[in-house]
Amino acid sequence: MPRLRRTFRNLTSRLRLGLFGRTFLLLAALMLVSLGAWLQVFFSMELGPRANQMAQRVITAVNITRTALIYSHNDERSKLLLDLATNEGIQVYPREVTDFAEALPDDDYWQRVAQHIRTRFGPETQIAWGVNQVPGFWVSFQIEKDLYWLVFEREQIGLTGGIEWLGWGATALLLSLVGAAVSVGFVNRPLSRLARAAQVLSRGETPAALPEQGPLEIRDLNASFNRMAKDLRQAEADRELMLAGISHDLRTPLARMRLEIELSGVSEDARQAIDEDLGQIDHSIGQLMEYARPAGTLPQLATDISAVLAELYERERSHTASLGGELEASLEPGLRARITALDLKRIVSNLIENARRYGRSSDGMAHLVMTLQADGAMIVIEVSDRGPGIAPEDVDRLLRPFSRGEAARTGVSGAGLGLAIVERLLKHVGGSLRMLPREGGGLTARIELPKAKFRNYQLDNDNP
Repeated sequence: MPRLRRTFRNLTSRLRLGLFGRTFLLLAALMLVSLGAWLQVFFSMELGPRANQMAQRVITAVNITRTALIYSHNDERSKLLLDLATNEGIQVYPREVTDFAEALPDDDYWQRVAQHIRTRFGPETQIAWGVNQVPGFWVSFQIEKDLYWLVFEREQIGLTGGIEWLGWGATALLLSLVGAAVSVGFVNRPLSRLARAAQVLSRGETPAALPEQGPLEIRDLNASFNRMAKDLRQAEADRELMLAGISHDLRTPLARMRLEIELSGVSEDARQAIDEDLGQIDHSIGQLMEYARPAGTLPQLATDISAVLAELYERERSHTASLGGELEASLEPGLRARITALDLKRIVSNLIENARRYGRSSDGMAHLVMTLQADGAMIVIEVSDRGPGIAPEDVDRLLRPFSRGEAARTGVSGAGLGLAIVERLLKHVGGSLRMLPREGGGLTARIELPKAKFRNYQLDNDNP
């Protein structure tokens, strides 16, 4: 039994079947086994009574034929024999000593029929599968000293034909499979509906309320899911309200402090140091707000990734140049994916910002390269720098929230949320982030996004 379970699991895994397919396949296999066992039992139970019945029919036919021949006149016998052959499929032939009789097949049914006939007429009764190469079921009988053959068509006394049984079996199997499909669909439909609602909820969208009806377990499950979805919507609304309040309550005092410092009589060096500290606080608040902000709802229509990154490149190139660095780009046109333009800009902007801060080369400048290209069914975006890079064993740690490298702890502002924000937004759209060493020195942040399917290639007027 464990081996059978492992075989079934391996088969369904290779076929990549869902719950409906697995349940239907299991029921279909059980029905096939049950149908085969039922047919075997039926044949076994039918064999004995059927052989006895057919033997009795042969015995009756032999007795009637013998009696009719005994009491009929010689000139009427030919008409009698013709009538038996025409209406009953029974033919009578004189038996000769030189007749060549073919033995019965080694079949349990026919051997049982022959045994019943010999029990009735005696062991000297000859029973053949054919005589003188004429097929049929031949039974010998005797009238005084005259010997005769009585010939039956095999189909008259044989078991039901295999083709007929095959047709009935196929009909029974088809009806069973239809019933299994209906039953499995009835059971699986609520779970499929729940799975679709969970997928909608995982994308940050609001699913339609599940019907709280049907079996008790399904009602309780749907009711619990509806309550959870409602609580999540309320928590989302509360979080957005809290974020707006925190942003306002923290940044307003910072702006007032900047103004007071400008009006105070402190030295220029002290003013610049305080302003940098306030900027670091403001940047950390911005990262916290961005990390807490939910990802945007997946668009129904594909976004032109190439156009969005081209626009972002122009903005980031100017900003990088103002900081004394350089940003180059190589963007393949016409690539599309299901991600909002805002989330894509948040992802790539965070990577560029990290590269500017932590990826400076030995001359103290940030030399950055941004590329966009297709790779099979994926879209690849890379942001590369010539900085010191990241040790492979530190990559997983730096992807966690509030984790920073050693260089980031020594005077560089930030809350350690940049990469965590990127990874969270990418998971929302089925993408991934990898931090790879760059050939020649430096680090490459590699993003992979699923390419949009053809039906999503239309453009939204508000989301190019």
